[in-house]
Amino acid sequence: MKIISFGDVHMATRNLDRMGEQMRDCDLVILSGDLTNFGGVDDARKVITDVRRACPAVLALPGNLDQREVIPFLEADGIALHGKGLVTGGVGIFGCGGSNISPFGTPLEFTEDEIYATLRAGYGFVRDVRPLLMICHPPPFDTKCDRIRSGQPVGSTAARQFIEEVKPDVCISGHIHESAGVDHIGPTQIFNAGPFKGGGYIVVRTNNGLLDARLEFL
Repeated sequence: MKIISFGDVHMATRNLDRMGEQMRDCDLVILSGDLTNFGGVDDARKVITDVRRACPAVLALPGNLDQREVIPFLEADGIALHGKGLVTGGVGIFGCGGSNISPFGTPLEFTEDEIYATLRAGYGFVRDVRPLLMICHPPPFDTKCDRIRSGQPVGSTAARQFIEEVKPDVCISGHIHESAGVDHIGPTQIFNAGPFKGGGYIVVRTNNGLLDARLEFL
């Protein structure tokens, strides 16, 4: 199975037109949050529709710049990962959207306790499955994937705690635009592709029961 994941779309789906070759054998696209710019259902639907033209199979999280109404919209569409989990192609996939509390009061922010509980709820759907793919819009705290321009880490301590406890094979995050990169927490690979308009995306392939994940750029 081949999965392509990107996030921080913010309505900018134009790069999909440049991904014909990458999408040709793609089995699933996972959107890791911030589909819109402070938008609701209508904007989120536009992004999902654009992505489905490239690959019909989609799963998605809301980000902190998506309105709260996007959560039930994704659930009703059967593609939600926020506090949800499912098994496809032998891979357990679960997630948490929004972000940890920021100074900016964006539409979808959660306390660290809420983030941990949401991850735990999603994991409950796939707890007996390996390999595990965790999709968490806020990156785990203190990695190469959660640093703002000053170098300060601003990620989620709950996401980090959960990774340390559960050890998913791969965690795909986003949220911090200037922190595209790859890191590890123990055996778990951590990815942040940066904003989609910057051309970053993650390719995950299954290989003999393992996940091979790579950060790529257009």
